Amino acid sequence: MSAADIQNLVIGAVQGVLSSTLFVLILFIGFCVLIGFATTAGGKARVVKSLDEVVTLKPMLYLSPTAPRGPADQLRAPELLEKA
Repeated sequence: MSAADIQNLVIGAVQGVLSSTLFVLILFIGFCVLIGFATTAGGKARVVKSLDEVVTLKPMLYLSPTAPRGPADQLRAPELLEKA
């Protein structure tokens, strides 16, 4: 094998790898864009945040950051208050 043959072989291998990688990348991006447009078309996003949203067909009601979380406050626990 001469240097020209090896060079042609390497260039062909690189071309093959790059072309197949580019094809798969374009296919993947196209699929994601197509599915993304299809799921948000019509104003209703089909993003499910919780299984409960699917079952009850109602959006989840989340607590505000200032809402009380219950009787236990971990930042004001007796163990932490007596150390301070």
